Amino acid sequence: MRNTALLVVVAFALAACGGSRGDRVSRYYGGASATFANGPISQACLSADRKAANRRLCGCIQGVANNALSNSDQKLAATFFRTPHRAQEIRQSGNSRNEAFWKRYKAFAARADNTCKGY
Repeated sequence: MRNTALLVVVAFALAACGGSRGDRVSRYYGGASATFANGPISQACLSADRKAANRRLCGCIQGVANNALSNSDQKLAATFFRTPHRAQEIRQSGNSRNEAFWKRYKAFAARADNTCKGY
């Protein structure tokens, strides 16, 4: 249940994000560096139509994803915006690849939460 709550928090935090390759700006916030970028997570974040979503936050989260997740991991994580239940399926699958992804995803989510607060 705690992991589900974390996922919901991350999904909503990620849903508030944005940026473009032209916005590649590093910013220090709370001791962590953020790079604003465009990619599958920022696009999903902006498309999720959540009230808190904005280009700076989504771009910050994408910048963290670029440093923490592979392209295929990012594409999978982006699907969670459209189908939140997919995250639960991945987390509970018992498949070793999914378990490894989930560990990377949780680390990414914690870092994004810490780095992108305040956007």
